[in-house]
Amino acid sequence: MANIIDLKTYTDARGNLTVVEKVIPFDIKRVFYIYGVDDSVRGNHRHKKTIQAAIAIQGACRIMNKSGDGLPAEAFHLDTPSKCLIINPEDYHWMDNFTKDCILMVFASDYFDANDYIHEPYK
Repeated sequence: MANIIDLKTYTDARGNLTVVEKVIPFDIKRVFYIYGVDDSVRGNHRHKKTIQAAIAIQGACRIMNKSGDGLPAEAFHLDTPSKCLIINPEDYHWMDNFTKDCILMVFASDYFDANDYIHEPYK
C-alpha cells in the first residue's frame, strides 16, 4: 500500500533545504520528472517489481492509488516538496489535477522495462 514519507526540511531566513537521504526504501536506478501537464491523466498502471518514490518539487498534483485488496482508491495530494509518496509495485496508480507549474519528480528502483508495466486496472 502506498504511503507518505515526510522528508527532513531545514528552513531559515534564506529559504528551505529538503533532504532525500536514507529514507527511500530502495536503491535508486532511475529518476524522471513530469511537467507541463495539461488536463490529462498520467500513469494508469502498476508494476511487476518496480517501487517508486514521487515528490512534487514544485506545484501540486494528486496521485490516486488502488491496491488489489478490494478497498476503494486512495487519494494522495502532493503539494509540498517535503512530502514523498512511496508507490509499491502492486499499487495501480494515476496522477491528475496537476497545477500548471507542477514538476513531479519520481525515483524508481529499476531501470525502464516495458515488460514491468501492467496497464489493466484491478476489477
